[in-house]
Amino acid sequence: MGARRVATVFGGAGFIGRHVVQRLAAAGYIVRVAGRDTERAGKLRTLGGVGQVVPVPASITDDASVARAVSGATVVVNLVGILFEKKPGDFQRIQAEGAGRVARLAALAGAKRLVHLSAIGADAGSESLYARTKAEGEAAVLAAFPTATILRPSVVFGPEDQFFNRFAGLAQVLPFMPVVSGETKFQPVYVGDVADAVMAAIDREDAAGRTYELGGPRAMSMREVLEFVLEHTGRRRRLVDMPPKLVEFQARIGEMLPTPPITRDQLILLGRDNLVAEGALTLVELGISAKAAEAIAPAYLARYRPGGSRRMSPA
Repeated sequence: MGARRVATVFGGAGFIGRHVVQRLAAAGYIVRVAGRDTERAGKLRTLGGVGQVVPVPASITDDASVARAVSGATVVVNLVGILFEKKPGDFQRIQAEGAGRVARLAALAGAKRLVHLSAIGADAGSESLYARTKAEGEAAVLAAFPTATILRPSVVFGPEDQFFNRFAGLAQVLPFMPVVSGETKFQPVYVGDVADAVMAAIDREDAAGRTYELGGPRAMSMREVLEFVLEHTGRRRRLVDMPPKLVEFQARIGEMLPTPPITRDQLILLGRDNLVAEGALTLVELGISAKAAEAIAPAYLARYRPGGSRRMSPA
């Protein structure tokens, strides 16, 4: 019997992480799910055999806990990212410094493969702190672990997403659908395809040191996203363009909430298309055929229909 292979997944208890953990377990890895919420990570034990999926307490802002989490790991995957700051400096601490810390300590531990999840739009020159620290994180990862693979997805969708589900929930309770940056385009990518990309990045020698941009087969404007949600939830709502100054005011006020509906930093991101760049390496180069939103999302959006999934009459 060969030596057991260990994979450490930072952020493994999250939306994308659960799919990655499942695939790693199916491939025979002992999977350490590293993060602060070990109770949530513990619920993933059923994705593998007895003792195969192991919650490990860790924070990517702390050297000692990261070092313990990656000790003896053959593979390290970092999926950690945030959409807004709870405290000033969180973007820097988590997405830039934290990413570099994981890479540095993974290299010191002798890991053979590192996969780092970034995002389309990562840009060291961006006005957005999110985009800028994503780019800084990529640079720090490659400086510490030159053979790391960087994956940059567009917005990720799937049964538990905070994209199509979020708008479908709004359609249930609002008499109209507010439109913010209606012409900005996205390339929604299925969470299962992102998880498959992680596995391909681990398994393929030609993925070492490369960056891939992950998008689905269809680009959709924000307005088209809302129309798609309304169509598949059977809701009849008028789309209303929101005045930019009003949206900025609401974002400023919303930032005072524990979970802001939108932030000023996110408004900066919404001013730029979120599409796979021309000439970029993509899912195709990883041997993956992207699944369309039309093939996946209607099944889980059905629960938002009037009367649930039993009827489709517009409401």
